[in-house]
Amino acid sequence: MKKPGEYFMEGNEACAEAAMRAGLGFFAGYPITPASEIMNLLCKKLPAVGGRFVQLEDEIASMAAVTGASWTGLRSMTATSGPGFSLMQENFGYAVMTETPCVLVNIQRAGPSTGQATKPGTGDVMQARFGSHGDYEIIALAPKSVQEMYDMTIDAFNLADKYRTPVVLLADAGVGHMRERITVPEEVEITERRLPEKGETEFFDSDRTDHVPPMPKFGDGYELLVTGSTHKGDGTRDTAGYETQDKLVRRLVSKIDDNRDDIEDWEEYNCDDADLVVVSYGSVSRPALGAVKKARKKGFNVGYFRPKTMWPSPEERFKEIGMNSPVLLAELSLRGYRMEVERCVGLDGVTVYDRLNSLPTVDMIYRKIEEVLM
Repeated sequence: MKKPGEYFMEGNEACAEAAMRAGLGFFAGYPITPASEIMNLLCKKLPAVGGRFVQLEDEIASMAAVTGASWTGLRSMTATSGPGFSLMQENFGYAVMTETPCVLVNIQRAGPSTGQATKPGTGDVMQARFGSHGDYEIIALAPKSVQEMYDMTIDAFNLADKYRTPVVLLADAGVGHMRERITVPEEVEITERRLPEKGETEFFDSDRTDHVPPMPKFGDGYELLVTGSTHKGDGTRDTAGYETQDKLVRRLVSKIDDNRDDIEDWEEYNCDDADLVVVSYGSVSRPALGAVKKARKKGFNVGYFRPKTMWPSPEERFKEIGMNSPVLLAELSLRGYRMEVERCVGLDGVTVYDRLNSLPTVDMIYRKIEEVLM
């Protein structure tokens, strides 16, 4: 594990290093381009710092193992790309329902199906939000740099433990395979899971304002029942009761939705009085910002907005921007984030610059800005 200091490293390497720094205790996965470097590094280094590593037969088993390991008290993680992310969805939903903190890293690539395994894409944004069935909310973070791959990996573990939920690090191959200079900090903030206090026996219900119940671990002596079926506060199944289902699912949604002010994060520049706001995320946000800066030098009043938290989306801020300015969304997908931005801003207020075969340049996005404004 890297000591504090300055390094030149790849995004995937930064993710693995940050996971160990955050206290990763268990990794399960299956190799897949362009995420394999995370697994390759952790298989060598994680056991050396006391963690457990296992390569399983597929991504279905990997997500199941990660969920189980979390209930032994270990911070757990898996990493994959689009096809593997699809396979993980059923057990991802199980982790949501059982309120199991864990981190799922998705280094997105061009799809669908096998697609272009070495090329970046951002077509998994909606799958990250709606990939599993039923009603639920999730947390998904989108880094744009190697430094953010490091920082947001730690954030993902902290959010997972704070809200007892799986968290998706929704990166892409552009960031995962990028090499940049980063700073490994002297100290990192670690959020601990809330353990049961004396007398607490309900680990799947909470009357706290954050809606998050305490989480014991197997082996601590508690009567602990964990099921993906509808369950009461003590974990016992109730697959017929309307009130139990209603109460449980509303709380699962509320513990994310009611804590948006703590979870949501974004970066913006000159959005309040702009004639056009360019919205982008992930690796595409880098040339998008360059295009905005170029446009401003040319005399165009253009703003820039980048969601760092993709889910829950910064919908209120999107709505505020849409009331004042039209939006140009730049992304590596036809429908990655488009439907969410259109939902918040309005169909007539959004122009899309979509690209499917490689990262756009600054000039490409700048020409689209000119087209919209002239």
